[in-house]
Amino acid sequence: MRLSSSFPSLRFETLAEVDSTNAEAKRRVEAGEYGPLWIRADRQSAGRGRRGRAWSGLEGNLFTTGLYRLSASPAEAAQLSFAAALAVADLADGVLDDPSCLGLKWPNDVLVQGRKIAGILLESGQAPTGGLWLAVGIGVNLAAHPEDSERSATHLSAHGRAIDGDTALRQLAASFDQWRLRWAERGFAPLRDAWLRRAYGLGGTCQVRLDKETLEGVFADLTPEGALRLDLPDGHRRYITAGDVFF
Repeated sequence: MRLSSSFPSLRFETLAEVDSTNAEAKRRVEAGEYGPLWIRADRQSAGRGRRGRAWSGLEGNLFTTGLYRLSASPAEAAQLSFAAALAVADLADGVLDDPSCLGLKWPNDVLVQGRKIAGILLESGQAPTGGLWLAVGIGVNLAAHPEDSERSATHLSAHGRAIDGDTALRQLAASFDQWRLRWAERGFAPLRDAWLRRAYGLGGTCQVRLDKETLEGVFADLTPEGALRLDLPDGHRRYITAGDVFF
């Protein structure tokens, strides 16, 4: 286990191996820890993405979870998934040869040239001593990507310079904390505006797969709460709060 205190307001811990950093964060909460603490693993044996999907644990990539305690509702805390995406984008800006090839795909994917380089999974619960604990799980393909994924993927060093996990974690955590503080002080609007400037597929036709139906329409906007506004061919609008989007 390696510890660092590079940022006065944040703590960092690296584990050689863990099932998943989000699961480790939950165990820390049960032991009385609420952060801010960023946990990184060199290897993950059971990484998870949205909807229980497995997250590949290839060597050299970043597997991390930031643990925080907030005075917010679960719905409000969920907006920090956009802060996490923006933090990954900030990290990528310093690595990519051409940062303009990066896009943020609703609800929480980060793409380079239309291919996935990162995923985000937020989990939360009521803290025993009050407030909400929040685990901000982030996986970034720094050095490798799964070749057999049903979703097209790539990795950062294929499009720019290499970066090691420790350096990537510190840059990511610092950026996330800056976005988190803006959110705490000014609400979701600054995150929404910044996210829309990088939005992948905005104004384009897409398919949205929900649990019980599939919709097609135009990704027209992001609501003030973070839902995707889908303009349907019949002139109606749907506001999507959870689903898979395909362009």
